[in-house]
Amino acid sequence: MAKYAVSNGTGGTPQAMTTTYKTIWDLTAATGATTLRKAFVYDMTFGADGTPADNAITWKVDRQTTTGTRTAATPAPLDAGDAAALITAGVNTTIEPTVTASTQLLEIAANQRATYRWVAAPGSELVVPATNVTGIGGRAKSPAYTGTVVGSVLFYE
Repeated sequence: MAKYAVSNGTGGTPQAMTTTYKTIWDLTAATGATTLRKAFVYDMTFGADGTPADNAITWKVDRQTTTGTRTAATPAPLDAGDAAALITAGVNTTIEPTVTASTQLLEIAANQRATYRWVAAPGSELVVPATNVTGIGGRAKSPAYTGTVVGSVLFYE
């Protein structure tokens, strides 16, 4: 099984935070009808890269049924000998995807000064289904912070 990494620093310009959610990365099974594959998210890191202050940021991971308008990002294999990922990734979304109602997988409230890391317990990975153009995305919003954030995700397929 090959493992990969994606970060919103791998493409495009990170979006400034607002009071509504901004998708900073997403993973989708959108590689074509004959090569669809599941992905399993096992590690995520979220943090702010702006001037430190005491602001709240809410991080969410949700299921999505569209990709929105995003910058394509190539997942980097953790082992350089592995083949390219079949899962597609996008970062720094400018037009938000369609988020599936009532499918929130994770929600974290954190201070802007704190970086947060989530690691799945074995067998509790978040699953990107092998269904065309569906996936999961990491999003953030803040009532006061208007700088940019950094998010990275590790997955295997």
